[in-house]
Amino acid sequence: MKVILKEDVKGLGKKGDMVNASDGYARNFLFPKNLAVEANAQNVTEKNNADASKQFKYDTEKAEAQACADKLEGQILKMTAKAGKAGKLFGSVTAKEIAAKIKSDYAIDVDKRKITAPEIKAFGTYNVSVKLFEGVKADLKVQVVEE
Repeated sequence: MKVILKEDVKGLGKKGDMVNASDGYARNFLFPKNLAVEANAQNVTEKNNADASKQFKYDTEKAEAQACADKLEGQILKMTAKAGKAGKLFGSVTAKEIAAKIKSDYAIDVDKRKITAPEIKAFGTYNVSVKLFEGVKADLKVQVVEE
């Protein structure tokens, strides 16, 4: 009997998969525990519509992230910081500060955990990578100058 899994079932498949299960297993275990539904025409159509909707949402989010990456790619962010003697910064420029600067300059909301930057403790220009989505990243430069 063909069934569509509503949850992950060990040894059978993942949620959303259409699999073959024995009649007894499906009727006595999967259906009563609400782990699967029979793969009739209506349920198959609903599954296909849900898959198409999920794919459309994924494609839309990826296109938006790619547009943001194109906007950020190759840009130079100018950050100002206070310095002590010998050109050393008080503290450092963090990913949180870089994310705030990107948001203020380009109106792009970036999670600070998605920013890969070297330790910035002196003035200069540094290469920074920002991961915006699965497979979409932008490389930009952060220029730290004295306040």
